[in-house]
Amino acid sequence: MNDVTTAPRIAVLGAGRVGSALARATTEAGYSVSVSASGSPEDLDLIASVVMPGATPMWTGDAITAGDVVVLALPLHRFPALDPALFAGKIVVDSMNYWPPIDGRQDFFERGDTGSSEIVQEHLTRADVVKTFNHLGYHEIEADRRPAGDPNRRALGVAGDDHRAVELVASIVDSIGFDPVTFDSLRHGRAFQPGEPIFGTPLTRPRFLDLVSDRAAA
Repeated sequence: MNDVTTAPRIAVLGAGRVGSALARATTEAGYSVSVSASGSPEDLDLIASVVMPGATPMWTGDAITAGDVVVLALPLHRFPALDPALFAGKIVVDSMNYWPPIDGRQDFFERGDTGSSEIVQEHLTRADVVKTFNHLGYHEIEADRRPAGDPNRRALGVAGDDHRAVELVASIVDSIGFDPVTFDSLRHGRAFQPGEPIFGTPLTRPRFLDLVSDRAAA
């Protein structure tokens, strides 16, 4: 993992509702943010200036190169086509979900009880993947932000195999207004996936931890 000693540069891959909301939130928190979509930066420029002011549109490859932390907020079917070599040494935040009733069956992610972020990590072998942001709606990314110490601050799970990567991503989660709950393995991110009690449910830290404990004991 890269040793990021200053505020990390963030690249958001995907300019849909989730990507746009994350780009706005991180830009407002003071991060340098680039954003990419399937088209050219020129095609994205006008939209970005209105919807994601302060974020810099780039080609996908350039955004990945420029970012210390790369957020995957693109349609899941586009993920297998990404070149793993581009992500070497990067921290990758997986905000995507594999949800067959919504997105249809995708053989790339059909691995029984393996979590979707674990499959992302297997594909991006030289990156450090961290799972978060996937278990809240795009509109909640802004509506549910609260300052540190607010008793109603929403908790977000942050799971990954690399401790430093998890802590760095947790600091981003905290800075944009959520209470990070960290886990030391991507497999714990299975608890954040569609169909689990945590998914889509606004929870404070104590209740979040209760549900995780209940799931582990089941």
